[in-house]
Amino acid sequence: MRDYTRRQFLADATAMGALVTVPKVFAQGSRVSDAPAFKSATELARMIQEEEISSVELTQYFIGRIEKYDYTLNAIVIRDFDRALEAAKAADNSLSRGEISGPLHGLPMTIKEAYNIEGLPTSWGIPELAENIALTDSAMVSSYKAAGAHFMGKTNVPLALADLQSYNEIYGTTNNPWDISRTPGGSSGGSAAALAAGMTVLDSGSDIGGSIRNPAHFCGVYGHKPTWGIVPSQGHALPGSIAVPDLAVLGPLARSAEDLVLAMEVVAGADVLNKPGWQLKLPRPRASSLGDLRVAVWPTEDISPADRVIVDRVQEITDMLANAGAKVSDTVRPGFSPRDAHYAYTNLLFSPISSGLTDETFERNKKEAAGFRADDMSAETIKARAATMDHRTWLKHEEIRTQIRMQWQRFFQDWDILICPIMVTTAFSHDHSIKAERTLIVNGIETPYLDQLFWAGLATLGSLPSTVFPTGLSEDGLPIGLQCIGAEFNDYTTIEFARLVSKEIGGFVPPMGYGG
Repeated sequence: MRDYTRRQFLADATAMGALVTVPKVFAQGSRVSDAPAFKSATELARMIQEEEISSVELTQYFIGRIEKYDYTLNAIVIRDFDRALEAAKAADNSLSRGEISGPLHGLPMTIKEAYNIEGLPTSWGIPELAENIALTDSAMVSSYKAAGAHFMGKTNVPLALADLQSYNEIYGTTNNPWDISRTPGGSSGGSAAALAAGMTVLDSGSDIGGSIRNPAHFCGVYGHKPTWGIVPSQGHALPGSIAVPDLAVLGPLARSAEDLVLAMEVVAGADVLNKPGWQLKLPRPRASSLGDLRVAVWPTEDISPADRVIVDRVQEITDMLANAGAKVSDTVRPGFSPRDAHYAYTNLLFSPISSGLTDETFERNKKEAAGFRADDMSAETIKARAATMDHRTWLKHEEIRTQIRMQWQRFFQDWDILICPIMVTTAFSHDHSIKAERTLIVNGIETPYLDQLFWAGLATLGSLPSTVFPTGLSEDGLPIGLQCIGAEFNDYTTIEFARLVSKEIGGFVPPMGYGG
């Protein structure tokens, strides 16, 4: 590996202007790299604060990488380079006076298009909102800025954030840096692709159906879905919406577990309505090694069978944990019916993802909502129920959800972590057909596209934290990530588990072709 001097760093930044031809498919990743593009946010923040590199130099470097590589990926679809460089100069000036604004002082980053940044568009990929310009920063953007970060731009999403891919009529399609014929996931696909390609340092997405977690899996990075309600959501909303959404959460994506902790310590806390009397004190991890952990394993399920490549990887991680001395079980389960949980989750899901839409976009999404299935009910029944659910019906599903949360609480009295898939396949080819008509091939069998939401719903319905961590590549060179789920508010436990696993098997590896 190469150690970068300041002069070499600046030479690389200057050389970023020349375009290169990026191969369509990358069969394997690069070795873990010391290139600045793939250093952790934690390390780069330290380098800035210790004046090994300036914020301006680092920001120029990443702007150069965006201009060089994003033409094939289309991940960072809104660019704010001038203001980023102004903020970087201000950070360097304050550092010269001995002033450090926070743990992210001078750090350039990006964020999902769905977050408001004052002066930039926020559309959620909805054509009718293409000219909607945010007047203020979202709560999360404000938190990152208060910690010293600045934003180079915003990353791509699907229409209304409602897909496992990232494409829309405004900004086009985002590609996966491991294979540009495949999706990077959704709805935070632009964020994960930008991180994997070394075009940004840190990012944040949102998650109601795996929208942080499935892109992390598809692109080989880390993603954390926090416990519901611990990260303020104000400013991550369509115009006119201020209520905290049901099920949905906001959380970070990064190239290391350490960076997830760094980000969570910046963004977690009370929202504007709870600040007068609400405090957050997340417990620290109970265990300090894999051998001290109690790990349950759920490799597949009849409702949503995982492909053999995913199940095999779960088994490999299980074997590694057992060899490390962890208490491991692949038979123990929480005390509720998986079908009941999936039924409640899919019935509750459509309302929050459609509540802020215009009537025109709602009707368009409602037609596609036929892809949401639960138990043996027809897709049309699910669509109709979601569109017409009254409060009495919602309360029935809320009762099921609360009972399931209680079962999870009992389960995590005996177990620290549950490992399971987040998606049933590796990254699949772009598919822009109607959702109801889409399918995936799983173990040679054609299966409905959205049936795999079962795995995202386990943590979402339970309000649980879940961290997706990379486990290496499949035989065909695509990343495989798994999710580790923990008890409510045990966010640092799931992130620490991901960190400990990375010490054993390695963590993020850059895709080939991106200068790593």
